Amino acid sequence: MTALNRVPSLMARAGTASALTLAAVGATIAVPGAASEAAAATTATKALRIAASKKGSPYQWGAIGPHRFDCSGLTLYSFKKAGKKLPRTAAQQYNTTRHISAGSRKAGDLVFFHSGGYVYHVGIYAGKGKLWHAPKTGDVVRLQKIWTRSVSYGRVR
Repeated sequence: MTALNRVPSLMARAGTASALTLAAVGATIAVPGAASEAAAATTATKALRIAASKKGSPYQWGAIGPHRFDCSGLTLYSFKKAGKKLPRTAAQQYNTTRHISAGSRKAGDLVFFHSGGYVYHVGIYAGKGKLWHAPKTGDVVRLQKIWTRSVSYGRVR
């Protein structure tokens, strides 16, 4: 997010100011594409915080919150509260995200678990090899280490 976005009155004061003037008042220059990347990061960060706030909520197959969740219900709920719409199932969510490499993953990206070509589970990457997810019947929303290499990552657009 640029300083111009944070302080709307700065844009009015800056008018047609040069880059040097903007730099002098502590603003940044908008770079094409950077705003959308920053907005995506902000949305992902919000979604991650929302998922973490649901720690201890019971797993229930088919539940989409606000008190019970299945895996894709938690990701759907978290991103919806952060301002982005996701489809219902893990496989549908996989198909609508921008696929990224493990090396490019960031906190707030989705982690998809698969067996062959079948996506069967999803969570939100928390950083340091961990994710927030709603694991299974009898369990609760929790932070857990990613336990397999059979994962793919996706960034919500």
